[in-house]
Amino acid sequence: MTNRAGQPIRFVPPQRKGSYELRIATRGEVATRPDNLHDWFNALTWLAFPRTKARLNAMHAAEMPREGGRRGRLRDMLTIFDEGGALVVSDDAELMALVREMRWRELFWTQRERLERAMRFVVLGHAVLEQALEPWPGITCKAIFVSPQRALDEQAEAWLAACPREATPRDLAPLPVFGYPGWCPASAQPTFYEDARYFRTRRA
Repeated sequence: MTNRAGQPIRFVPPQRKGSYELRIATRGEVATRPDNLHDWFNALTWLAFPRTKARLNAMHAAEMPREGGRRGRLRDMLTIFDEGGALVVSDDAELMALVREMRWRELFWTQRERLERAMRFVVLGHAVLEQALEPWPGITCKAIFVSPQRALDEQAEAWLAACPREATPRDLAPLPVFGYPGWCPASAQPTFYEDARYFRTRRA
């Protein structure tokens, strides 16, 4: 596990000075607070998705000098994916269309059996993983679509590498992950998916 410069990743105590992202990019040091669940899940994500995390960091580091101290839309997208990202793993085009079109009741209820066979969600956003310790239906990820036929880390990293500098958070698909059957006890009833606070429809 290395950064994009090939330096080994190490989890080290935070320092008062210096950039978190540049410290990773130049030294391979991930500032990690002891006894902090947010940082613990971040470390686990590095272990599970090392290529994706290294790419995220390298893109942050490359963009920072161009921003003049004010984070731009590309880094907004990178941060949202890092904190709240998920992978929609499927080759089923019709189910993926339901996600893109935010047709949640149809996806999670009408197509429930097909969904459980042909699609899964993999959460890599460490903030969402922390929130899942106290689950509630409003937890929403921002997702990309990948195939089950190839390594997930490889695909997520390739998606990021192909992002133009004009990329924004809108390039990520909203995903109310706790709608997946069985994640919340309330999902056993179709009325669960009628709550527009959590299962919003796409704007015209």
